[in-house]
Amino acid sequence: MDLMKKIVATKLVKYHKDGSIWAKGEMIEEQPNGYWEWFRIDGIIMRSGYFENGKQTGEWTTYNKKGKVYKVTNMNKKG
Repeated sequence: MDLMKKIVATKLVKYHKDGSIWAKGEMIEEQPNGYWEWFRIDGIIMRSGYFENGKQTGEWTTYNKKGKVYKVTNMNKKG
């Protein structure tokens, strides 16, 4: 009988020194996975995108200081 490995996703929130949210997303086996967001100290979103097995993938969005889209970068999957 094959043993199946159970994958457990853990939500992670990291904070600035003042206690405001710096980053949030999911970890699987100690690697970022799925959708992640980073925030400036004033709470405005700075960057967002997806990880797959710890690597950036798909479209990543960078936001200006007012939270408006500044640029979108398409990350290529590697190895």
